[in-house]
Amino acid sequence: MGYELQAVIAADELLRAVSREMPGARVGTLGQGLSLIPMTDEVFDAVTHGSNTGELGFWRLPGGFDTLLAQWSAAGPIAYVEAEYFGGVGEQRAAVWADGSLSLGPLDEPSEKRFSRPVSPISQALRRLGARRTLGDDEFGSVGLDRHRTNEDWISNVC
Repeated sequence: MGYELQAVIAADELLRAVSREMPGARVGTLGQGLSLIPMTDEVFDAVTHGSNTGELGFWRLPGGFDTLLAQWSAAGPIAYVEAEYFGGVGEQRAAVWADGSLSLGPLDEPSEKRFSRPVSPISQALRRLGARRTLGDDEFGSVGLDRHRTNEDWISNVC
């Protein structure tokens, strides 16, 4: 079974405010005061500015969307994350914007060991957003990103 996610994550209040600027945006609630907006085709089309995707190494970050994320981050840190796994093999990518500029990443490999386990890019981004790990879970699991396995599942079950 696979796992696939492309989403914007930030404090719930911030995401609800910026979602009004994105036609088709659906906000899903995570734990610890965070929410996510899955990157659907409609959201992608609404926020792309015609420049090339892939400038920061993401698979599905719309061209020019990083500028908009930087603007929104003046109101609070905001992350863009991607993950794709199948059969236990895959990768993650994450970046965080704060105070109007890129403040973390883009990260594509686990770094720093914490209790002898590598910290994933998405968990590092969630940390920057204020998430804390719980007993037996990293930040990814602690906020509930493991509840659904695809953007479509998030939209139909939470958003």
